[in-house]
Amino acid sequence: MSERFIPDPHAVEIIQRESCFRGFYKLDRLHLRHRQFSGEMGPQLSRELFVRHDAVCVLPYDPQRDCVVLIEQFRVGAMEKTANPWLLELVAGLIDKDEEPDEVARREAIEEANLTLGALWPITTYFPSPGGSDERVYLYVARCDSQGAGGVHGLAEEGEDIRVHVWPLEDALQAVKDGRINNAASIIALQWLALNRTEVRGLWS
Repeated sequence: MSERFIPDPHAVEIIQRESCFRGFYKLDRLHLRHRQFSGEMGPQLSRELFVRHDAVCVLPYDPQRDCVVLIEQFRVGAMEKTANPWLLELVAGLIDKDEEPDEVARREAIEEANLTLGALWPITTYFPSPGGSDERVYLYVARCDSQGAGGVHGLAEEGEDIRVHVWPLEDALQAVKDGRINNAASIIALQWLALNRTEVRGLWS
């Protein structure tokens, strides 16, 4: 019965961990067993794990104009599954140095959008694909002044070619509804802002 299962540090037994690939990202193969809802240990499983740095995603929001700043860039992962692999996204970056998540948010906003952020409002922390990756995402909305935002930015040495858009929040929410915005962090952040807009504008306006 499920009542017999209580998660604890001993509920998973890692039998062997193999290194399959080492580059900027890593791929490991784990041989493991975990406790089942019956209370018994289950059979040995083999699972590949994509080992990634944690990421930070931030939605810049201008409470005075009720606008959001979004970026547009090519994404290889969308290339074969959509007609347009240039996705509308949040400002984002990986925590690959000795930095706090809020520091990454501010650095990436300057690099990707030439935008200086004000106050940061943590939305949530989540795992975007825990079935095969250990990546964790720190998600924020940030106060900004969107006047003058735009243009093309990014680090040339990293091959970045990022176009900046300023949209009324209602237009961004419509883009979520009709599928033009189709990545998880953007959908979560925009829907959170739609639910909390009155409170956010009350504190930031």
